[in-house]
Amino acid sequence: MTLSKLIQQVAEQLRHADVAFGQGTTTAEDEAAWLVLWKLGWPLDTDFNEAAHNAELTPAQIAQVQALIAQRIERRQPAAYLTQEAWLQGVSFYIDERAIVPRSLIAEVLAEGSIDPWLDPQSRRVLDLCTGNGSLGILAALAYPQVSVLGLDLSKDALDVAQINIERHGLAGRMTLAESDGLQQADGLFDLILCNPPYVNTHSMAALPPEFKAEPALALAGGMDGMDFVRQLLRDAPAHMSEHAVLVLEIGHERDHFEAAFPQLDVVWLSTSAGDDQVLLLTRQAMAPSAQKP
Repeated sequence: MTLSKLIQQVAEQLRHADVAFGQGTTTAEDEAAWLVLWKLGWPLDTDFNEAAHNAELTPAQIAQVQALIAQRIERRQPAAYLTQEAWLQGVSFYIDERAIVPRSLIAEVLAEGSIDPWLDPQSRRVLDLCTGNGSLGILAALAYPQVSVLGLDLSKDALDVAQINIERHGLAGRMTLAESDGLQQADGLFDLILCNPPYVNTHSMAALPPEFKAEPALALAGGMDGMDFVRQLLRDAPAHMSEHAVLVLEIGHERDHFEAAFPQLDVVWLSTSAGDDQVLLLTRQAMAPSAQKP
């Protein structure tokens, strides 16, 4: 069997098994290519020219791939937990069951520089709140060489995963971590706060497919309307922000709930590959009035 045929076969198996995507890949074809190439030890950016498509695989190679696909289908775990690797904006991160699979759309706005016009040129401190495996903080450190980054998370397990990634990317001198309930351990002022919080509402949590339920619920569940953490964040954040600081916040598909909870906020919606209503930017000035409300 050729590489091309095996990827087609695996994609059909994944479709037939009705597995869920959205944790690193969005289609059966993409996930099939990822898992097959990873298991065979081929680079994920392999150029699928005619030679690669027609490469004949040994029975042993095919058996190894099929064993991995059986795990994916039977366990209904995210593929990234099987490979212990996830990619954001072309950057590789270690991941396991202790942390949510990194897929934040904030990675796009960091890579594209779409938040740069709002940043003070003298920005020096970045806070990655709900850091998970540390990917957003690391991407910020790579995008802005002049900054130091603090990653906060309530989960010690997630912070252990983040530390692996900090060391993998050689950022131990610029990114530190602390266990924190919200902003409790956010000492000093920050010029940029990044936050991909738990925002899934109760109804949506109950309807999640098994792959998403395999992730730590702490990183997903946001209460009845998904805004429990966000309410606390917007109340407390201004006190931790420098004069010209901004907050970049991901809320997924919860825009209606967000606007119902915070109708007075002057929000800048940022464009991403998922649309213009999942990532937003708030200046300190925009938040300060709401911080005074009970």
